[in-house]
Amino acid sequence: MILGEDSSNVILFFMIYMPSPNYNDRPAGMAITSLIIHYTGMKSAEDALQRLCDPHSQVSAHYTIHEEGTVYQHVETRYRAWHAGLSKWKDLENFNDFSIGIELVNPGYEHGYRDFPNVQIESLLKLIRDLYSIYPIRPDLVLGHSDIAPDRKRDPGHLFPWQRLIQENLAIRP
Repeated sequence: MILGEDSSNVILFFMIYMPSPNYNDRPAGMAITSLIIHYTGMKSAEDALQRLCDPHSQVSAHYTIHEEGTVYQHVETRYRAWHAGLSKWKDLENFNDFSIGIELVNPGYEHGYRDFPNVQIESLLKLIRDLYSIYPIRPDLVLGHSDIAPDRKRDPGHLFPWQRLIQENLAIRP
């Protein structure tokens, strides 16, 4: 179940709740209209999960999806997770305010970047569909971290299967 929703939004998607203290309130009245896809960029899933839940790291995400498909929720979606940092896309800025951050366990370019396993992408697709059923997410705002912070970030990288999201009508790539 996606935590942070009222009981009228029942979702049959169970996950492990692994809370992060790294979040704050969204601006009043701010609608969630965007999803930002990241890779963890760390040597192991355990390292990534620990960092996302460490109060000293000052980073978090709403969700992390392990390579074998397990979904972890770190921050309730009604709150502002600290995943995007300085961010801009076209005329939009401060993506933490109106987006949901999803981390995919992958060592990234720094530690042996590799393909995203199909089971991981299937979990991502299921999660995105569930989030679409709750929020007015815009397919043109389903973006990679590199889209909104191109001078700082390279994730989710060239191996991320954007075409799968497009085929499922979950994203529109420019």
